[in-house]
Amino acid sequence: MRDRPLLSRRGIAAATILAGFALPASAQQRTEVQFWFGLGGALGEEVQRVVQKFNESQTQYRVVATFKGSYVETLTGAIAAWRAGQAPHMVQMFEVGTGSMMAAGPAIKPVHQLFAETNTNIDVTQYLPGVRGYYSLPDGRLMSMPFNSSTSVMWFNKDVFRAAGLDPEKPPRTWDEVRAAAKQIVERRAAPCGVTTSWPTWIQFEQFSAIHNVPFATLANGFGGLGTELRINSPLHVRHLTTLVEMAREGSFKYGGRDNAADPLFPSGECAIGFGSSAARAAIVRDARFNWGMTFLPYYADAIASPINSVIGGASIWVMTAPNRTPAEYKAVADFFAFISRPEIDAEWHQRTGYVPITFGGYELSRSQGFYERNPGTDIPIQQLTRGTMTENSAGFRLGRMVEIRNIIQEEIEKALQGGQTPQQALDTAVARGNRVLREFERANRS
Repeated sequence: MRDRPLLSRRGIAAATILAGFALPASAQQRTEVQFWFGLGGALGEEVQRVVQKFNESQTQYRVVATFKGSYVETLTGAIAAWRAGQAPHMVQMFEVGTGSMMAAGPAIKPVHQLFAETNTNIDVTQYLPGVRGYYSLPDGRLMSMPFNSSTSVMWFNKDVFRAAGLDPEKPPRTWDEVRAAAKQIVERRAAPCGVTTSWPTWIQFEQFSAIHNVPFATLANGFGGLGTELRINSPLHVRHLTTLVEMAREGSFKYGGRDNAADPLFPSGECAIGFGSSAARAAIVRDARFNWGMTFLPYYADAIASPINSVIGGASIWVMTAPNRTPAEYKAVADFFAFISRPEIDAEWHQRTGYVPITFGGYELSRSQGFYERNPGTDIPIQQLTRGTMTENSAGFRLGRMVEIRNIIQEEIEKALQGGQTPQQALDTAVARGNRVLREFERANRS
């Protein structure tokens, strides 16, 4: 009896020693990395879901995802944090920030460099060309990690169409048809508002330019160098703004504000037609209380017989630098990138959000799972992104200080909508002001 306590103590000691050599990986301290993102609401919940899946898939690393407000707020916060030596490891940046991020020098670590330094073998050809090209150098080296890619589409309220005497299975294809449908909806009081648009510059000027194969700016929309100049005061652009101004005056178009301010106007039922991101699907599924559909962006039939591809929106993930950042932290980032590139993760993200799959594997898996058959129309963004032959007018945009340029365009659009200037004057002024911004960016970044 007297030996038992001693035996117990020895057993406990031995077990403790053995445990020291055989601690489960989950009990060891994980390498933690910070990920700042700019998606709120339902989409932000999906970001957290992906991060949680990664954290649960392994025991070596932990990603901490933090919502930092809008994309612009996230960009501003990341720049301030880097200057203070406290930048996050990863930051989600919308596509129009690509030019500015590429010029950020020591603040960022290019993804191709990250993969080389961490011996991470990821085949970049698995990404859809339109996605990969937007975030790569001309030689194909990836600068940032594709993540949430979308394009813009036209959403329409089938119940309102039916009430207005329109065929809900034949949505408008051209701008003439959109205007006629919107007028009929308002005149018959089927809805308070016929048409609205989110992201006025992205959809009504950038996407508009791409599908009509006209330049938004010179030098292949900025891909050809820093000397680019805006071209949005062309006859076709002026014609389009004139259409929107006239529709606003006749009461068939409602301007809902800058950037994504107009997003709620469609799912709330106020506006029967809403131009927005394909990624609005998550919020529309959650909030709309009516039958709805998604279709291609309209075009001017006398300007182009067959519209070509639209361009991606959304964002990519940039790797940021900071003093004393360790190889283990960079490896954690690389492993996270490899995780989100898996076909099953890409497919689930695509299916739950409305963003397009960024990989061929994600698309093929979604197709084989019958997702597009069960959800008619969900492949429209992919069809629109891949139709026709891509040109330098439809490959994307790489203009410095694009956020500022978008705001300039929106300011001048608003003045035209308020009757303060003609559409021609608005776009001439937007070009002049925007070009000054581009020249400032060029001077600051000329090597």
